[in-house]
Amino acid sequence: MSIRKTCLAMAAILMGGLLGRPVAAQELPPGYLDPGPILQAASAVIGVADLRCVSISGSAYAGMVGQQRLNGYEVDWPRGRPLTNYTRTMNWETGTMVEEFDREPGNNPASWKHGLGWRGGTPIQQNARQRFMVNGEYAWHVDGPGNEPVPAPPEEAERWQLDMWLNPHGFLKAAMMPGADPKAAWRWELGEMGRDGATTVPEKVFIVSITVLGKYRVDATINSENLLQRIHTWVPDPVLGDMNYEHEFTNASYIDIGNGVRFPTGWHHHEGWDDNFQSQSINAGHNAFGGTLADIRANECDDPVAVPDVVRQAEFSTVVTTRELTDGVWLLGGSSHNSVAVEFDDYVAVVEAPVDESRNLAVIHEITRLLPNKPIRFLVNTHQHHDHIGGLRTYMHIGATIITHWKNYDFYTRDVLNYAPRTLDPDMVSLWPPTELAEGYQYETVRENYSLNDGKRSMHISYVHPLTHVEGMLIAYLPNERILIEADLFDSSVPDVLVHTRVIPENRSLFSHVQRLGLDVETIVPIHGPPVAWSDFARFVEPGG
Repeated sequence: MSIRKTCLAMAAILMGGLLGRPVAAQELPPGYLDPGPILQAASAVIGVADLRCVSISGSAYAGMVGQQRLNGYEVDWPRGRPLTNYTRTMNWETGTMVEEFDREPGNNPASWKHGLGWRGGTPIQQNARQRFMVNGEYAWHVDGPGNEPVPAPPEEAERWQLDMWLNPHGFLKAAMMPGADPKAAWRWELGEMGRDGATTVPEKVFIVSITVLGKYRVDATINSENLLQRIHTWVPDPVLGDMNYEHEFTNASYIDIGNGVRFPTGWHHHEGWDDNFQSQSINAGHNAFGGTLADIRANECDDPVAVPDVVRQAEFSTVVTTRELTDGVWLLGGSSHNSVAVEFDDYVAVVEAPVDESRNLAVIHEITRLLPNKPIRFLVNTHQHHDHIGGLRTYMHIGATIITHWKNYDFYTRDVLNYAPRTLDPDMVSLWPPTELAEGYQYETVRENYSLNDGKRSMHISYVHPLTHVEGMLIAYLPNERILIEADLFDSSVPDVLVHTRVIPENRSLFSHVQRLGLDVETIVPIHGPPVAWSDFARFVEPGG
């Protein structure tokens, strides 16, 4: 072999070793490429070696993933209050990231940053200045300067840690880490209609995929200018399963920040498919975060924030508390969301399957302990916000029929209660799928009213409207017990809610609905918070009534 060929072979081996895989062109199957030169060229163009950490600042928007009023054609995730004075500091050497911003308080859970993670029934944001931090496997937030850190659950911490690598420099640095296992392919791409117009000349691009955090397969689209224009992966979600998760960057947004380093100023982040025409799903929500972050400072990063003891020592066990409201009716609490079990003559009906599968398996376990000889025959779903339906698949797994409003049916059957594989966090339906998911007695859809009755006890289920909060809302009423079970129309999870909060439109809609139907209510049982006397609620809504 000539010296030149030997040097070329050694260079290929060294490049392959640097990127975590041996490279030999003759071993690659058709359609695949050596990722080494592609990654090397992209790294050189944006100066990856010269950027240890970065701070980016500007203003941004936050999409409220899973909080849509309804699922439909071109219905995006609703926008939360703007994120002003936003700064994100990423230090890839220390594995730390800090996000800080100002946001109008009183409108969202304090633990919610942007995108995924909205969880009703948790403390509401009280202060304008918000700080979210991740250090390795730990993450936490602080609501207002000087306040106590609040630990983030492990699934949130892992996703925030993943975000640190879903940017051009982070991806290229991650590609050089042990275990990255980069692979490359190519394709011709036309522009995106909504962004680029009706383009007709395709551009040849490279796609390089790597493994991040030992779990997530992340791919980057690298264009003819050796710039990363899209970074894509999937994250686990209790409702949608393996969920599309991606950032997009335009060539024009890359700016020179000195010393040969280029970094994008425009951020555009999707959670869910960018699929307004519903070819992939009924739900069209996708825009979760974005903005212009043009104030960029290279290598000016403070020491990493130490993990507070309260965060390091936090435990996130699933706790179910049981309270018998009356004979045969149990409130199953211990979380941000309640469920209610109602005993009938030869079966059990449960109202609400919130949060995720682990929560609902624990609730089901408690119900079967209380009523070991009766099947859970029905699951009453109040509405389609994602923090209220994370356990629908769990009840389908055990054979319960889901009672929901008819406007939710297409979304549930197409997007949620399906046979799609769940590879990142498999649930019971994906591991042990039943014979039928929609052909048998899996659903009862409600238009206005529906009733369960065994001759002794009855449950009246009715559709509440109009609402700006959500479409397709159901409540459950037990006339003999004078108990009303509802979600999000009145939350008692806030301390002294009847004294220190204002009446909102949802409260008035609930009050009017009960009056219109002539329901004789003694007790409201919210999905968020403890039971409240109807008389107290009525005085709250109409003080002079």
